[in-house]
Amino acid sequence: MPSTPKVGDVLGEFRLPGGQLDGETFHRGDYSLHEQRGKPVVLAFYPGDDTPVCTAQLCSYSDGLEQLQSAGAAVWGISAQDVDSHERFARSRRLRMPLLSDADREVARSFGITAPLIGLRRSVFIVDAAGRLHWKHVTAVGATFPPAATLAAQLATLPA
Repeated sequence: MPSTPKVGDVLGEFRLPGGQLDGETFHRGDYSLHEQRGKPVVLAFYPGDDTPVCTAQLCSYSDGLEQLQSAGAAVWGISAQDVDSHERFARSRRLRMPLLSDADREVARSFGITAPLIGLRRSVFIVDAAGRLHWKHVTAVGATFPPAATLAAQLATLPA
């Protein structure tokens, strides 16, 4: 299994299906890391839709979305559930960031965060505008996550 990327590494390209809730409409599409070049991206990998810690994490990021976007960042939630599950999750919790489906866990494997039983370890990666890893938080067990304020503070350290 690959190890997690190191701060400063240029991350490989990936494209995943997903969707984003906008009002009452859930817009589906593909999300490409390469197409985000020129602005930072927060990649929040989480084990599962509608689980207690994952719900707290994604609700925290959705509630803090303006703070994260004010740094110019896109925020993506990524897990192995399909896009239909993500739509139900987004609608039930009014989540406003895109939720992406890594159904075969290929992207999670490339980040070195797959785990037995839970599928993947809760992890957050901040990618800078050039596609380099700026910051990461990878849990061993998965019960903790960095709050939106921590992510905003890390985004504030990126060059303008």
